[in-house]
Amino acid sequence: MATDEATPGNAHRRVVTVFGGTGFLGRRIVRHLLDHDLEVRAASRHPERTTTIFEPNAAGLTSVRADVQNEAEVIAALAGSYAVVNCISLYVERGQNTFHALHVEAAARLSRLAREAGVDRLVHLSGIGADPDSSSPYISARGHGEQVVQTAFPSAILIRPAVMFGPDDAFLTTLVKLVRMLPVYPLFGRGETKLQPVYVEDVAEAVTRLLVNTGAASQPCYELGGPQIFTYEELLLTIARHIGARTRFVPMPFVLWHALAWISEHVPGAPLTRNQIALMQHDNVASLNYPGLPELGIKPTAIETVLPEVERQSATPQQPGS
Repeated sequence: MATDEATPGNAHRRVVTVFGGTGFLGRRIVRHLLDHDLEVRAASRHPERTTTIFEPNAAGLTSVRADVQNEAEVIAALAGSYAVVNCISLYVERGQNTFHALHVEAAARLSRLAREAGVDRLVHLSGIGADPDSSSPYISARGHGEQVVQTAFPSAILIRPAVMFGPDDAFLTTLVKLVRMLPVYPLFGRGETKLQPVYVEDVAEAVTRLLVNTGAASQPCYELGGPQIFTYEELLLTIARHIGARTRFVPMPFVLWHALAWISEHVPGAPLTRNQIALMQHDNVASLNYPGLPELGIKPTAIETVLPEVERQSATPQQPGS
């Protein structure tokens, strides 16, 4: 692949603005971009968080406030950007922050304003299974979001990761804690849903390579999965073996899960949502019809490689404010 690396002479053309740059995936994308000597602008509603996430005075990094529902703030954040990454995500609706508002309206606004600002490349993070015709509001909004982005910015690159894992995630860390704690673990349905978990660092590196390798032709859509496909039960058994748990796994109908999730959504932090249940009712596996990590020269990381670190972190008591 031909690579157009940033140099002091063209650094002003190489600013990449990452919307959602302080989130689980966004912070990794920011770090990978910085590792490639790009100027990075982390745009979020809470820019003060960058001081606790990144090294103080990290070279090449600036932080700006940008609420994607505020057009003026988005325009200011886009100014002078060579490329833009939209990795804003929402799993629980709160007030004005609805799935449609964030994943459709804001995605369309950001894409339109990026095109008007002369941005060269736009990477939009979606997810495997995004479907505008889905009965799930979350999955449907993801699918409609892809459509409006491609309409507003025709050359946009869609990235659809499988469920992501890594230290401090909301997926693998939660499973490790529950398998360790519960003698009996209720499965989603019969535990037959297929998953292809992908390491969050691999996704961040994929986004970075698509932005750094400006001389290489990119495809309009990538689906990113890990090296292994598990059934949900197989994944839990893998975790149990690793941590030495003797947990018993029992089937539980999805209708009961939806009822529990409805109750959970009224709890601060929403440990379980109906949209997560809806996702678990369908296989989450990368399609062979789209390029993925191997086509970007990335060897997918196995979940067993990261399990020890996730286990250590999940066993460490969290400090207040952490």
